[in-house]
Parts: sequence; C-alpha cells; structure tokens
Amino acid sequence: MASSFLFQYNHFQHIYFTIFHCYLFPETNFTFLVSKNSFNFVTSLKTRNHHRLETMDIIIINGPNLNLLGKRETDIYGNRSFEDYFKDLKEQFSDINLNYFQSNHEGALIDKLHEVGFSYDGIIVNLAGYTHTSVALADAIAAIKTPVVEVHISNIHAREAFRTHTYTGTKSVGIISGLGLKGYELAIRYFS
Repeated sequence: MASSFLFQYNHFQHIYFTIFHCYLFPETNFTFLVSKNSFNFVTSLKTRNHHRLETMDIIIINGPNLNLLGKRETDIYGNRSFEDYFKDLKEQFSDINLNYFQSNHEGALIDKLHEVGFSYDGIIVNLAGYTHTSVALADAIAAIKTPVVEVHISNIHAREAFRTHTYTGTKSVGIISGLGLKGYELAIRYFS
C-alpha cells in the first residue's frame, strides 16, 4: 500500500487529504480519498506515476509511407500492417486512451501536433523521411507542451548517412530506433 499527502489552501480553511492506492488484484487499482469530514471511494485507474486520477491520453503519429507497413520493404520494416499492430497495443494498454494518426503530408502532421500538443499526456512520433528533412516539424514539436518520444522501426544509424541526422529528435525527450514495432510499445511504457 502506498500513500501520499496533498495540501490545499482554500481561503481560510486548511483541508488535508490522504490518498491510498491499494492493489487488491493485479488488474485492479482502488483509490480511497479520505478527508477530515468525508470518505470517498474512487475506482479506475492505473495512471502515470499515480499523480492523476484520469485515464492517460497518448497518441501515435506516423508520417509518410508508414501507411504501407506490411507491404513496403518488408526486409526492413516487416510484414505486419500498423493498423493490425495498433489493435494489439490497444488491448495491451487498455487502461490508456490510445489514439493513432497517420498522414503523408507535412502540414497535416504539424496540424495534428498542434491539436494534441497541449492536452495529451504523451505523443509518440515516427515522422519517417520528414525526420531527416523537416525543420517545420521540429519547430512544431518544440512549440507544444506535451512530451514527444520519437520512434524508428529500423536503426537509422545503420542505414544511409542522411538518415543519421534527426531534426525532430533534437526536440523530443527521447528516441527509440531499430527495435522494430516493439519501439512503439516501449515508448508507451515510458509514458505510463
């Protein structure tokens, strides 16, 4: 059992809360809120570091040509479509509100980063070829508040020389490269 203490000052009144996280079963997390005059039982919620009671919002944003995963250059990117893999991720991380967006257009990717970059808990990007060319996408990542983890299916440092530089990676909190689709799972685990 873990406990933490919160203090809130409300005009002339001091209110003390104790939050107990009780793990009764591996799949269940019960949170009890106790104050001087009340006792509340709140269900749900495995959340990031137990700092929040809501479900986490994480989005995966894939860039150009990743809509062809499973069909294109299977010796590099594998035989599985991302949509198929994403279904498995949603099952594996059912306690997270996990979303997916893919576009072949730089402006659409920038617009999506702006849309979710101030409200989501985490963003996972694989901006594909734009990683190595797009100052505009790097600027979009720098402009938002939500932390970004960059993922690459292949090892970008073992490929052509131009792929070793990542404009967008310099604005991200971290980069996962060369671990196949597993990199997306590891990025989700970073946020959760």
